[in-house]
Amino acid sequence: MNSLEGSLKEKNIIFIGFMGVGKSTIGKLVAQKLQWDFVDIDEEIEKEYEMKVSEIFNKIGEVAFREKEKTVITSLCEQHRRVLSLGGGAFLQEEIRKVCLASSMVILLDLSFENWKKRVSRIIDSRPVLQGKSIEEMKELFDKRQEFYSNHHLKIVTDNKNAEEIANQIVNEVAILM
Repeated sequence: MNSLEGSLKEKNIIFIGFMGVGKSTIGKLVAQKLQWDFVDIDEEIEKEYEMKVSEIFNKIGEVAFREKEKTVITSLCEQHRRVLSLGGGAFLQEEIRKVCLASSMVILLDLSFENWKKRVSRIIDSRPVLQGKSIEEMKELFDKRQEFYSNHHLKIVTDNKNAEEIANQIVNEVAILM
C-alpha cells in the first residue's frame, strides 16, 4: 500500500483489479456521486480504433494495444477530478503504475477467485486474455496479477457486496481526503 500526497481534489481516482471485478460499474457510480467525469480506458481505446479490444488484440496485437493504453492513461493522469477504470492488464506496466500512483488515488477492487469464477461466463467472450484458458490457467493468471495490484492507496474487498454498497463505501472513505 502507498501513501497519498496532497488533496484528492487535485487528483483522479483510478480503479485497478482483475478483469471482471466491477471497475467500470463501480467507477461510474463513484463518478456520479462525486460529480466527476468517468473514463473507461478500454472504451476510449475502442473508440479510437473503432473496434472492440478483442479485435484490436487479433488485428493489431497486444503490444500495440498496451502502448496505446499507456499513452491514454498517461494523458488522463495529467488531468484532475476524473474517475478512471483501467483494464485488468494495464497496471502490469511499470510506467503506468508509477504515473497512476504519483498523480491519482489508486483503489484496488479485490474480489476472491471463488467469487470471480461465478462471473467468468459473463465476461469471457470480451476478454481476449482468457480465450482458450482452462479455469486452472485463469487462476494462475489471477494469482500472478495480484502482485502488481498490491501497489495501491486503498483496497476495497468486494466479496458479497453490491455495486451501490461498494461505491458508497469508497465515497465515504475518499471524502476524508477531500
